[in-house]
Amino acid sequence: MAAPSDCPIVTIDGPSGSGKGTISRALAEQVGWHLLDSGALYRLVAFAGAGAGLAADDIVGHARLAAAMDVRFGADRQGRERVLLEGQEVGHEIRSETAGQGASRVAAWPEVRAVLLTRQRAFASPPGLVADGRDMGTVVFPQARLKIFLTATPDERARRRHKQLKDKGSDVSLAALSREIAERDRRDETRQVAPLKAASDACVIDSTDLGVGAVVRRVFELGAARGLWP
Repeated sequence: MAAPSDCPIVTIDGPSGSGKGTISRALAEQVGWHLLDSGALYRLVAFAGAGAGLAADDIVGHARLAAAMDVRFGADRQGRERVLLEGQEVGHEIRSETAGQGASRVAAWPEVRAVLLTRQRAFASPPGLVADGRDMGTVVFPQARLKIFLTATPDERARRRHKQLKDKGSDVSLAALSREIAERDRRDETRQVAPLKAASDACVIDSTDLGVGAVVRRVFELGAARGLWP
């Protein structure tokens, strides 16, 4: 199932900790478009699989869960993410490092990716879609009119993730987190199916020394130049 050709799409891809989720939510809210957090979908598959007692290597079981999940994305009045699974808020639970590692594992399975490809494309509907992930511009929405590849240095990404987890009450060391991010980068960049990489026509933005507002303004300007919004 392809996305509607008349639906404008902005894709924001990048590695863990690059800030793509924060930027995508802010942009979607600013322009009034729908939001797709594809990384959360893979986290939800891993999270739901653990909750259902599936073995970590049960590919078929996880693919069935991926097809059946009732998922909604959004933001509260403060702009913080909301992730609803079967009507229940699970945003906090799926942002753990355990869920992140599980997501990276199930994302390497072609059977799960095939199911979620259809689900992801179904998010595209007027007035438009902001989609963030790792293969949004290369595989899921190759026809997107604006593709962003957001990156930052590994040290900065680890620092951001460490602060995010500390703010949520998780006790994790920066050194351990740096190792986990490096391992996830390696796994995401070298997997055989839809590896993490910038699309050939993507605009690369290094957010290492940029605040959220500056990055959102840059993406907004790029979209305006393409006539995606006034």
